[in-house]
Amino acid sequence: MAAAPLFILLCSGEHEKIQMAAMLASVAAVSDRPVRVFVSMNAILAFEKGKSAEERYHGGEFSRLIKENKVPDAIELFGQGKMLGDMTMHACSMVMDLKKWELDHLADGLFDGMLGLTKFLADAEDGELMTL
Repeated sequence: MAAAPLFILLCSGEHEKIQMAAMLASVAAVSDRPVRVFVSMNAILAFEKGKSAEERYHGGEFSRLIKENKVPDAIELFGQGKMLGDMTMHACSMVMDLKKWELDHLADGLFDGMLGLTKFLADAEDGELMTL
């Protein structure tokens, strides 16, 4: 029996939550579990193209430790999950409209398109939904 898809609603801009979402998504994807990631609100800011890790991530104690100990970057983990498994990522169409951004404003190779929250939640009825 195939594993139920994992749906991750990432809306926090906190480094620790983005890192956890990336770890969950990449591990699930390489474990043959379909993963669908929806990035909205302050989380979208971390995916802006051209930002350094210092500009991209803001957080508390564990953000500092992640940076100091050179834990694999969340953006790289999402990329690995997409490359090695069945993972899609969509940017929230509303926040993209509010920022007046197109997909080319986001990190290369991660996003499959824009999507509305209603569609994402409707699709998530077929799997397990996590919100970070």
